[in-house]
Order: sequence, then structure tokens, then C-alpha cells
Amino acid sequence: GIGREQGNAGSSVEEMEFNWDEYLEDTGAIAAPHGSFKHVDTSLQNGFAPGMKLEVAVKSDQNTYWVATIITTCGQLLLLRYDGYGEDRKADFWCDIMTADLHPIGWCEQNKKILKVPEGIKDKIPDQEEFLQRVLKGACSAPANLLEGLHRGKNPLDLIAPGSRLELQNIRDSLEAWIVNVVENVGGRLKLRYEGLEDSDKFDQWLFYLDPFLHQVGWAAQHGYSLQPPLAIRSLKSEADWQEILKKVKEEEEESSVPTDLFKDKPVIGVHSFSEGMKLEAVDPMAPFVISPATILKVYNEKYFMIEIDDLRPDRTTSQSYICHVNSAGIFPVQWSLKNGLHLIPPPGYPGQDFDWADYLKQCGAEAAPQSCFPSLTSDHGFKENMKLEAVNPVDPEEVCIATVTKSKESYLWLQLEGSKKPVPDCIVSVESMNIFPVGWCETNGYQLRPPRKVTFLTVRPCAQPFCHFRILSSRTVHDGLKNQEMNSSDSVVINGKYCCPKIYFNHRCFSGPYLNKGRIAELPQSVGPGNCVLVLKEVLTLLINAAYKPSRVLRELQLDEEAAWHGHGETLKAKYKGKSYRATVEVVRTADRVADFCRKTCIKLECCPNLFGPQMVLDKCSENCSVLTKTKYTHYYGKRKNKRIGRPPGGHSNLEVAMKKPNKRRKRRKHFFVHKKKRSSTSVDNTPAGSPQGSGGEEEDDQDEVDEESLTEDSTSEHQDELLEESEVSEKKSLSSSPTQSELSHSLAQDRDKRKRKLRTFSFSDDENKPPSPKDIKVEVAEKLQLDSNPLEWSVADVVRFLKSTDCAPLARIFLDQEIDGQALLLLTLPTVQECMDLKLGPAIKLCHHIERVKLAFYQQFAN
Repeated sequence: GIGREQGNAGSSVEEMEFNWDEYLEDTGAIAAPHGSFKHVDTSLQNGFAPGMKLEVAVKSDQNTYWVATIITTCGQLLLLRYDGYGEDRKADFWCDIMTADLHPIGWCEQNKKILKVPEGIKDKIPDQEEFLQRVLKGACSAPANLLEGLHRGKNPLDLIAPGSRLELQNIRDSLEAWIVNVVENVGGRLKLRYEGLEDSDKFDQWLFYLDPFLHQVGWAAQHGYSLQPPLAIRSLKSEADWQEILKKVKEEEEESSVPTDLFKDKPVIGVHSFSEGMKLEAVDPMAPFVISPATILKVYNEKYFMIEIDDLRPDRTTSQSYICHVNSAGIFPVQWSLKNGLHLIPPPGYPGQDFDWADYLKQCGAEAAPQSCFPSLTSDHGFKENMKLEAVNPVDPEEVCIATVTKSKESYLWLQLEGSKKPVPDCIVSVESMNIFPVGWCETNGYQLRPPRKVTFLTVRPCAQPFCHFRILSSRTVHDGLKNQEMNSSDSVVINGKYCCPKIYFNHRCFSGPYLNKGRIAELPQSVGPGNCVLVLKEVLTLLINAAYKPSRVLRELQLDEEAAWHGHGETLKAKYKGKSYRATVEVVRTADRVADFCRKTCIKLECCPNLFGPQMVLDKCSENCSVLTKTKYTHYYGKRKNKRIGRPPGGHSNLEVAMKKPNKRRKRRKHFFVHKKKRSSTSVDNTPAGSPQGSGGEEEDDQDEVDEESLTEDSTSEHQDELLEESEVSEKKSLSSSPTQSELSHSLAQDRDKRKRKLRTFSFSDDENKPPSPKDIKVEVAEKLQLDSNPLEWSVADVVRFLKSTDCAPLARIFLDQEIDGQALLLLTLPTVQECMDLKLGPAIKLCHHIERVKLAFYQQFAN
């Protein structure tokens, strides 16, 4: 097996096209639950909490105010209840923080405003002063900074804007801190730069705003810590320069300060009981890949102590030491690794291979830190193996990568990072780490997530073929996260001369037809291949789909017919259109002798020149002389001469065909077919009712394209929905009495043509009548009176689908099934609702609403009384 990673040349394309839903489906993994990321949940809070109190203008008298309690919050909306109503919810009301007259407790007294009991509860509060003293005792007021001034209505997190200043404790000496500037705020993850280093990003750090070592300006002075630049940058300026910087910060403190309330949810650092010289197991936060023996090097005070990773080498020049507190992640009692079946890395310079804690403690003359020094760990956190999330790369904190949980032990996870610029071992993180985020966090906050690399695996062996050094047994490109699984895959196809596809040329001068965008075709490579037939043809078809005006439509044209016999190899292809993803199984040939015929037939299927792509290069002039033909003439010679869909028997030829079959002979649905293409009629003119227009192009076909687009199923499908559709098809055979007769259907078609001739596409339904405004032009109501066997109010979703499949709106049945529209919902639909919720063009929407009106009319005539 040879693994070959794709280079950085295509990385930008992969980054733009990465989609979490597709990736989870491809890998068969699930996302870690959002509720497991407590720091992210905290960052989304708007600063207001149920139970907070504020002073609100009384609606009946805007010159008076009364105390109200927050019941719940929703973005910038607050649900309030005036104090005095108790548990009575009838007077609850919503207000917008940005527009309502809201103030913190005490505002009325400061501004000489009147606090007066509202009329509705006047009888319940005989003594206003006594009542206010009672309800406000120990009450929490809504934050004043979020109710007044520039910060009003803003998410508290947005108050940490670029240019804001904070204080950061020194990780090498916790009794010191220095000012940092916020360079960037990504969903609460802050890029920080030391004050005084405005022109250098060498010492920049990324920290979440709730990090225990990050504080508002003034914290150091309040807690007796000194403001000193870290040793790493202290030599860059003179002491006088640093003092001048400090003076400037104090002068501008009010302008760049961050509200203190923002840090109220920070974890509280408890009191530790460690002593100097104690031994423990630890993970270096700068390289969290292994667990090593460590020592308590120094105790600063009751909250902070320094840990050093043990190194027994006599010639060592540096030490790995860092500040910790009792809740710091990555510190464990002695023997924790052994108890959890994990490998402990012996200290560098340790004699022997097998590390033993008892011998080591005796050798060092030290004692192990007792279990009571460590916080209790839990496994109840929601993370499980193979779950996906987003995580910071500890080697390069600028990177946020896709991560997979490979192992879980108590409160710790082992994460495999995918897509990092430089491969790193599995990282060890706490479940409460602020460097891990739920799936979609980067996209939500506009930050670039590193996509997974794709790896191509080739299994090869020597080959006796002339001019060939080896034979490819199998070739497959997979996501980085699937490579181990793929390497163990046993499926292989022997590739030799018979299965080796010749080079496929894109002849850019040839006619591209109505489906393919000529500009995009011109941008395609000159050729693809040679190589494995299946892989080369799959790549060619993918390029054509991406070069289409409507990729999903081309995918539908190429889709393998479920009823057709397979002569080649089925490959699943994808298409994206209007923000939706579609997929279908497309048949490609496997042998070189069939490639030329396959390319020609595919070209004709797409109504383009038969030489547009294939194993022959068109040098000067196309043999088909396609350049001199207009679109209309070209379609006449090479096109499929499709009938206009409006001229087909209503319900679609496939539906009539299915209705004549016995249920037990229905071909089993292939689960990999996610795009359901309407079966084309096998005959051309014979099935077309007399008088139906023929040809290609035209407004009606554009409308039908939109209907077909809606009828395509997206990547996610439901077997239950398929069963309902099949059930509705079978039921059609049993209950034809509720379906229009053939003569009624033909009459409906004739009237539909009349509507188009009168250009009724410009009309719209009235909201009051829910029908076309001109009864003179539309006379279908009387001619197509519908007789229903059951009350539409009692119809299930399957009944609605069954009815639609009996009409010429059958392709829309899937939409009704997906949106679970039953009979009651059907009777409420109007043209504006249909257009907005189903995203239909006016033509298909009017046709659909016509049938809904027939049901409504039949309901009023048969069942309303």
C-alpha cells in the first residue's frame, strides 16, 4: 500500500468545499454534543438571566415605572413580568432591549422618576414602599452597561473588541502580569499581543476569554500582583520605556477597558494543598502528547504552584516548567496512567526501559502527591470515541482543525487532528478545555477550519505488460480520517491494459449544448487520464457536472435508470446547486474498448456535440460540423427530441407504468439512489395527446425544470418516506375513484395550454380568495368538479401524497412528504405560502394551487355541513 497525500495546490478548493454534514456521512461518525462545551454555551449568553430585575416604563402611563423580573431571554428580546403578579403569567410581556424603556434598579431614584404600581395589581399592593423593600432585598439587577449607552443590546462578548486591553498572568511566574491588547476576537477566542509590541506578532497568544489567567485591567493592583513584562520580551525595551507604556495604559484605561461583569462566569480557582518536592504525573501544556513524571518545583501561594517535567540528563540546558492551580488540566496522581492502562513516558536519562514509580520515588527521595490534592474526575461528559469536533492545534494555535476522539479516560480525551500543516500525535485535552469546540463553531464565527487532507491509496504489484512497471490492484482517495480503515480494505480491482482508459480530451471548440456552460467548459483541462477506466470517467463526469448551468440537472440526466440493466460500474457522483447537495449513481464503463462509445452516448444525452469529449482530439475542425449549427438545428440532429413535459399524460409516464404492474414484481429500490429522476417515456410522439406542442426550449420547460429541481431528493433520505411513497403508489391502484379520469386529465391539459396563451403567469392569487382573479379565463372549477371519498381534514400525509400523485403535480409529492403536510395543512395552503415555503416558480405554484382549490371546493360541498 502506498499512501499519497494531495498537495497544497488544491487545498484552497478543499477548504471552500468542505461540508461538515457530508464529511460526517462519509466517515460514518457523529458530532460531539453541543452541550458538552460549557465555555461555548457561556459565551452565547446575552448577559441577562431569568430572575434579574429592572425598572420598566408602565404601558398605561409612560411617565411612571415599575419593577419587573426577567422570566426568560431570546436574543435581544426579554420576557418580563411586573412584580406583584406572583405566579400569574397572563400579564407577561415581551420587549426589545434596543427600543424598550428599560433601566437598572435604582435608575428612577437617581433620575427623579416615579415608581408607581400598575393598575392591574394595585389592589394586591397596599403599601408600595414596604413591597419594594421586600422584593428588592438581595435581588440581582440587570447589568447597567447592557441597558444604557453604547453597549446597549449588545452581546457581552462583542464588548471585547480589537483594541481592548486586558491583563495576562505570566505562565512562568504567576505573581506577575502584563497588559495585552486584543488583536482579534473569534467567538470569545482572543488573539492577544503584549502592550509595547504593536509591530511584532512573534509573541502573540490565543486564549479563550474565560481563561483563569486572563483578567480585566486593574486586577493585578487589586490582588497585590506586580505589572511587569515577561522575561521573554523584557530585554526588547529599556525599563524607562516600559514605565512610559504603563503610564500611557493608565491614562487610556477607561477608553479601552472591558466591563468587569464579562468575567463573572470565569472558573473560580480553589485552594491547593501541594508542597514543594512532591511527585505527580503531568502533561506539558505546550506539547500535550504524552504523560510524564513531574515535580512540584515551587509553591507561590495558596492558589498557584510551579510544575517541572522531570529530566534526569546531567547536560540539560532548558527545563519544561509552567504555572498551575488546583483545577489545571493535565496533572494526575502517581500511578494514574497505570490504573487507566496508559503508557507513562520515563524521564529523559532514566536508566532502563520499564519505569516503576516505587523505585523512582525511592531513587529521588521524594514523596508522591496524595490523592486528596487532586480534584475528582468524572466520565459523565458526553464525549465518546470516534466523535468529531473542532480543536486548536497546540503546535500552531492559529490552526483550528477537525478532531476525532480516539480515546476517553475519565475527564480526558485523546484527539487525532486532521488537516494540520504538520502532522502531530494525538493530543491529550481535558473535557473542560477551552481549546475544543463543537462542530460548526468555525463556520459560525467566520474562522477558517483546516479541512482534512485527502489521501490516495494505491495497491500495486509487478506487471508483465509491455511498457508497464506495475499493475494497480486498487486505487481509492479518502479523507485523512479514513486512511487506516481504507488500508485494511480488501476490495480491489485488477487494472491492466484491458481496464486502462486512454486519455480523454475536452474539445473546447465543439458545441456545448443547452446544459453545459461554454465558459466553464473552456476552463476545463485539455485532457484527463490515462488510467483506471472507472476513475478517469468518474473524474470526467464530475468536471462536466461542475461545468453545468444547473449541476443537479446534469446529474439527473446522467443518473442510472433503476429499471435498466447494468452493463458497467455504478459510481456515486455529487452535485451542488443553490446551496443544496444532490447525489446519484451513474453508470460508467470498465473496459477501454467501450470508452469511445460511452463518451459519444453521454454527449448525445447532454445534447452537445458527440465530439465534445472523448479519446479523439479535435484539432482544427469537428467532423460533425457542429460550429455552423444553431441551437435549434443542433437539437434537431443530435438532441433527444423530448416532448414538452406539459404534453405528457398527467402524473408522469412512469406513474401510469407503475400502476399497471403488480406490487410483488416491483424492483427493489436501491438505497444509494438519492436523486429520483422521472422516467422518460420510451416512445416519442405516440404517447403525446393530440394538439400537444413539441420541440425543445420554451418557458414551460423552464418551469418544469424548477419542478424537477424541487423533486430531487437531497443527500439525507428516509426509508420511512420511501415506504410512504410506495404505499401511495399501491393505493392509487385501489382507489381510482378519487382520481380524475383520463378525459378530465386531457381537458385539464388543454385548459393549461389556454392559460399559458393568455399569459396568466403574470397573475397572482388574492390573499382573500386564494384563486386566480379572472374567472373568465379559468373555467376549470366547474368542468373538473372533484368527488372525494373521505374528508380532507382527516387525510394523513400519505393520503395527501396519494392525491398529488394522481394529478399532474406528482413530482411535488416528495416535497409534501418531506414537509409532512397532512390534510389540515393542505387546506390552509395559499399561493403566497406555496411560493415562499416550497420555493416554487409562479407557473408550478399556480398549477399546484389549482388542485388545492379543487380539494377545498369539494370539501365545502361535501363535508363542510
